[in-house]
Amino acid sequence: MPIYEFRCKGCQKRVSLFTKSIANPVSSECPHCGSTELVRLVSGFSFSRSTYLWTEDKGPPPATPDADYYKDPRNIGLWTEHRLKQLGMDMRSEEYRKTFSEAREMIDAAREGEMPDAIKDI
Repeated sequence: MPIYEFRCKGCQKRVSLFTKSIANPVSSECPHCGSTELVRLVSGFSFSRSTYLWTEDKGPPPATPDADYYKDPRNIGLWTEHRLKQLGMDMRSEEYRKTFSEAREMIDAAREGEMPDAIKDI
């Protein structure tokens, strides 16, 4: 359901108009002054990166991270997962999912940006 943005030539206010589908025509009347002279604007948008893309860009954890590295909880999850893989434990495998579901939840939460409870108050 698109929202279109316009600038009213009459009152110079930005107007956001909602439509139920792209096929429906947009009401071309300014709700502020009633003018029908609206100029369509290019709307802003956002892009949210997935955890996978963030991890791919980040790469493996550094051998000696600086003091601020673990302030980002995603790095805690990334380091933990990387270290467990080095030890031969793939936390994403079905075998370990059943056995270590609580640890997996904590790692996933950290990778998504949630600080683990044990270190929130430090």
